[in-house]
Amino acid sequence: QVQLVESGGGLVQPGGSLTLSCKASGFNFRDYDMSWVVPKSRKWPNWVSSISRDGSRTTYIDAVKGRFTITRDNVNNTLYLRMTNLKREDAADYYCARGWGVGAITGPDAQGTQVTVSS
Repeated sequence: QVQLVESGGGLVQPGGSLTLSCKASGFNFRDYDMSWVVPKSRKWPNWVSSISRDGSRTTYIDAVKGRFTITRDNVNNTLYLRMTNLKREDAADYYCARGWGVGAITGPDAQGTQVTVSS
């Protein structure tokens, strides 16, 4: 069974940093492009960032370019999102998803990880 378990969210002050993690299991992680999505956001499109299967290509929405970095560890089946210089508008529930861009699909029991940016 496909499982994507997100962690690393929390409360951070504006300008602060967080690193989100997503542990994948139940499928061959290295065979999939992966993404971070925010399906409940009213400010952004569903998708935030994607990374190719081998990590050689990445893409971001304009709002986070230069501040967020997506990476992956295909040995430990883990996806990351390093978030720096966080802004209040970055606050959301972040989910990892299989696939590239807006077509990425979250896990069947997705819980997400909440990021709150507040002073």
